[in-house]
Amino acid sequence: MAEPVGYLVASQTRWRLALNEMLERIALDPQVRGGKPVIRGTRISVSDILEYLAGGMSQEQILGDFPDLTEADIRAALLFAAERERRLFSAL
Repeated sequence: MAEPVGYLVASQTRWRLALNEMLERIALDPQVRGGKPVIRGTRISVSDILEYLAGGMSQEQILGDFPDLTEADIRAALLFAAERERRLFSAL
């Protein structure tokens, strides 16, 4: 049996709110790291986190090296990069 349309809309709305909440962890400030996207309240950039992950560091290693970060911050960095990529290609 198909889900009611209202359920799907509510589910998408919850997902979009969660997405926005995660992205609020990212700050862009010209006075911090030259305006690069950073984790709010830190000087740790999204690109730093992505490079650490791409270089083979585990989430646990990153969190151990940067105690100010949380798991949610790392997920927010990944989400920010994914959203940026999606917007880049949807604009083409």
